[in-house]
Amino acid sequence: MTYPVIRELPPEQRPRERMLKEGAASLSDIDLLAIMLRTGTAKASAMELAAAVLSRFQDLRRLSQATIEELSEIKGIGPVKAVQIKAALELGRRLASLPAEERPVIRCPEDVCSLLMEDLRNLDREYFLALLLNTKNQVLARETISIGTLNASMVHPRELFKVAIRRSAAAVILVHNHPSGDPTPSREDITLTKRLIEAGEIIGIDVLDHIVIGDNRFTSLKSKGLI
Repeated sequence: MTYPVIRELPPEQRPRERMLKEGAASLSDIDLLAIMLRTGTAKASAMELAAAVLSRFQDLRRLSQATIEELSEIKGIGPVKAVQIKAALELGRRLASLPAEERPVIRCPEDVCSLLMEDLRNLDREYFLALLLNTKNQVLARETISIGTLNASMVHPRELFKVAIRRSAAAVILVHNHPSGDPTPSREDITLTKRLIEAGEIIGIDVLDHIVIGDNRFTSLKSKGLI
């Protein structure tokens, strides 16, 4: 089978451009290996070299076991490209060998406070954070959405849901601190929360709660029936 020279492909069909647009999971093994190799030779495109490598070792498992010397025997690969391949495969091996990450699970407002109280209770200005959750209410990430003044933080739905979408979050919990130490929600806090809930409903990301952190105290807007 003859593979095209990548630069001769329409831009939307090139592996690198497809990866940027559609993500790595949409690419074949040959596409990914061609991106790794970057260039071909005078007689073979990067796609053809990638196909030759995979044909020689049959599958990724056998490829991962190949030595640099064995890779270098393939016409057009050579020591430099062989080292690139082995380095990428070694990174994948190290990732696969990492222990499973234990993610905190949020079951109640107290779980949120145990994660964030000490970080937020003594700050001298308002920090607005979001806990991004998966479908099991495990914390995927903690994101700072905005940093405000002594008594206010400006938050736009776009900034919140941009990070939530990027991390493929199923739900978010909003958290911000009151530097005064009093966690009583303001009218603005309640209005903002309702606005973010409405935006989340449109996008398909649930806003589960909004926690206001004070000095070793907190208020859950959901528990108080305010949202």
